[in-house]
Amino acid sequence: MLPTTAPLDASRMERWLSMDLDAWTRHVVRRHFAPDSGSPYWLKRRDTLDFEPFDITRYAELSAFGHFTLAELRDLDPVDLVPQAVPRPLSGRVFGSGGTTGRPCHVFYTGPMLDHHALWRRRGLLTAGFAPGRTWIHATPGGPHVVGEGAAQIAHLHASVVYGIDLDPRWIKQLIRGCRLAEVNHYVEHVVEQITDLMSSRRIDYLETTPALFQVLARRRPELVGQLDGVGLGGTQFVPAMYREFAGALGGGLIGAAYGNTFGGAMGLPAEHDGDVLPYVPHYPQVTMAVVDKNDPTRTVGYGDVGQVRLTVLHEDLFLPRILERDQAARYRTSADWPCDGVANVQPLQVSRAAPEGIY
Repeated sequence: MLPTTAPLDASRMERWLSMDLDAWTRHVVRRHFAPDSGSPYWLKRRDTLDFEPFDITRYAELSAFGHFTLAELRDLDPVDLVPQAVPRPLSGRVFGSGGTTGRPCHVFYTGPMLDHHALWRRRGLLTAGFAPGRTWIHATPGGPHVVGEGAAQIAHLHASVVYGIDLDPRWIKQLIRGCRLAEVNHYVEHVVEQITDLMSSRRIDYLETTPALFQVLARRRPELVGQLDGVGLGGTQFVPAMYREFAGALGGGLIGAAYGNTFGGAMGLPAEHDGDVLPYVPHYPQVTMAVVDKNDPTRTVGYGDVGQVRLTVLHEDLFLPRILERDQAARYRTSADWPCDGVANVQPLQVSRAAPEGIY
């Protein structure tokens, strides 16, 4: 059975989804720029802005900030992004990006931020149809990566037994940059062997991993994959051809998906048109996404058109406006159940030896 807090959790989720985005924007901006209790980073930036932050009244007016550059997160103390209204000393985790396009960026997660992440994770599990009380293998990056929190989230919020297997995407990317493909294959074999050892020796209902790794597993051990009741996938390499291949390998088993990174997440919705459309909705209102013209990031593309993903983080404890992600996607028109746009068919904006995706 689910934890006894489940009704309260659902109530919080519905409250979030009913929030007016303009009102939420005003609340977050005022919290981060409050003279006595705002975040040190934004208070220092205030004198460099050519507008008054308290004059921001609508979400669209965040364009005044321009585009937040993730490179700033490589050197600043992530604690400086947390409002001083959060009691000191701080207690929490610092998570880092994968570092594909340079040194990793770092973000401090407060307790409310992790709660928000966890409740959206649980909403994703329920939306995909994953049953509580089952046994999982969670083969994803851990350590500095927030995706590693998923194992505990599944265990505690979805009343499940979880076996953990770690991945190191940064090492894989180093190997790819160095053209050490034999070592890449050896590392993948090492991870797959751990997964198959568990799947061969006990009943495993669900597997959480990356699309690239699951593809290797499905091709090498189709008899084990066919015994799964479903798979959860995270990353930016999940494309329609993969969906159809995985659906065949699972023989009708569930396929859930999530798209996100250290800065913000998006929950997968059911695939449409036999996997031609793989949609996601952001963790609203604390995270919003837009799809913009690759050559003119001030212009939002039309529904169904492909462009660069632009991410805005509006947590009470973290404000990062209009980040241009390294991913591309189609703009997705959500149903009336959702208060914001979604994205679909996410892929890396560019793939090269300088910016390898590797095991993701």
